[in-house]
Amino acid sequence: MGSTHVSRANSRRRFQDGTHQVPPRLRSYQSYVDARRIPGDDWVYVIDADSLLDDVFANLTLKRKLEQGRATPHDLPASVVGRVVKADRATVERAVDAAACAAPSWGAVHPRIRIDTVGRLLHARLAEHAEDIAAILVEEGHPLALARWQVSGMLECFGPESISFYRSQMLQEFHRDERRLQVRRQPDGVVCLNPPQNAPLSSALLGVTALMGGNALVVRAPRSAPLGVMYVMQEIVAPVLDQVGAPAGTLNVVCGDPAPMLNCWLGHPAVDDIIYFGGSDNGRKFEARCIAAGKKPILELAGNDVVVVWKDADIALAAEALTESFYGSGQLCMIPNQVLVHPDAADALVDALVQQIGHIRPGRPWEPDVLLTPVLRNEKFFGCLKDARAKGADVVCGGHAMRLDETRDPSGIFLEPTVIKVRGVEGARELEAVRHETFFPLLPLIVAEPGTDAALTAQFIGFVNSNHYGLRNSLWAKDPGVIDEFVARVRTGGLFKVNDSHIGFLPYLPTHGGTGLTGGVFGEANYPILRTSHLQGVSISPGSRPRDAVFGAWQNLNAHKEATSCAR
Repeated sequence: MGSTHVSRANSRRRFQDGTHQVPPRLRSYQSYVDARRIPGDDWVYVIDADSLLDDVFANLTLKRKLEQGRATPHDLPASVVGRVVKADRATVERAVDAAACAAPSWGAVHPRIRIDTVGRLLHARLAEHAEDIAAILVEEGHPLALARWQVSGMLECFGPESISFYRSQMLQEFHRDERRLQVRRQPDGVVCLNPPQNAPLSSALLGVTALMGGNALVVRAPRSAPLGVMYVMQEIVAPVLDQVGAPAGTLNVVCGDPAPMLNCWLGHPAVDDIIYFGGSDNGRKFEARCIAAGKKPILELAGNDVVVVWKDADIALAAEALTESFYGSGQLCMIPNQVLVHPDAADALVDALVQQIGHIRPGRPWEPDVLLTPVLRNEKFFGCLKDARAKGADVVCGGHAMRLDETRDPSGIFLEPTVIKVRGVEGARELEAVRHETFFPLLPLIVAEPGTDAALTAQFIGFVNSNHYGLRNSLWAKDPGVIDEFVARVRTGGLFKVNDSHIGFLPYLPTHGGTGLTGGVFGEANYPILRTSHLQGVSISPGSRPRDAVFGAWQNLNAHKEATSCAR
């Protein structure tokens, strides 16, 4: 076997009350193609994120030596937690070929099996292996609290409510006279998925719903964090597909660099769709390349989410939701990126937010209350801060680098949660921190100038709708009229939440997707099972007379007119 099975009893880490144990065991995964493990000559080694905090230079040097063949993979230190085969070009192409062979047969399987049975089995396996998944996420650098948040999102994605929604969207049937009429979605065929570096495991699992739509799937495990993708695909998803009798090649997983693999997918005639996670600039360029190559681009790009806090908002709860901006040190795409606040609520919101920020601290990823992660390149953070100050913004709190123990240090790899106050909506987007996505813990709080509630409502809605990005937006307000106005008129974004966590997952609703620079020209809420399929109308009749089908409606219209005329 090319993979090391990881049971709950033997997971590398266990988390109970903040403690952790590391059994002397290395997870090892080969490429997974056509239901086979494919060996390779090159390996990508995974270093435990906790060990990097102790000595980043020594551990990265060891990783580089192992991958270059200048060190032998024997008697490895505990800091090396796994390794994954790097696929060569032939293996990448073989993965697409296998998917192309499997797609027709898998797409013909009844939706009850592809959606209901696979969804139920996946949910059960995810719940069973939840601790193992969280452990791997922590090894890859996600704080334990955020690892558990991601697992919660996975469970919602494959929960019974969401599964029922997928099924309702994929096939609807009606009856007219002797005919059965169907509106159904047919799979596109071969779908390739390129997950992001910051959340590859959960993003890869999101793409598994494309399998439920009848597509065959090829997933790239990124070199920066391949272990989690390989684990969930080979240990969670593949056994479910085997259990339902899916053809070999329905799922394929290979590790490699993005550019050559994307080029292979673009040039391969069997590829139909490519799900691409990345920055907006590169994503828009890739969208154009997909269209030129005849592929459907499904983009998951940057977010620059707006949270509106109205004058009657529950300030304590709104401030609690806004602290989500600093989770993972702001290195998540779906967090609050800017706040637009009614002038009557501004002072109270600032006080409550600063108080709640005090509980957000750095630490080792396995500590249960840690939410900040290292920011290895912080020059953009200080550049945005300098730009904001030069344009009149005030720093409310934060603004410094710090060490693991929260001591301020210009060379520290953590950043303090930082809030800046921006005066006035007009001109707010002149600030870099407002106009573009920031990927660090910096939250602009835009205080509107006084005005009538009607004028402020229109101004706030206009500001949200004029955002070039469109992942998530949210509102904190109590007035039903204000809520209805925002819900009816805010048209950007893939998700809009009212008086709720900005990042929390819910059944039925999408976890990703959006408009503008978030999703590209075709951007919308991203349900991969829907985005990787296409509508088809079907009529099934025991034998209808063709001339009646062609001319019957006109004849019935005339008959109705004659009957009406006679009745008069």
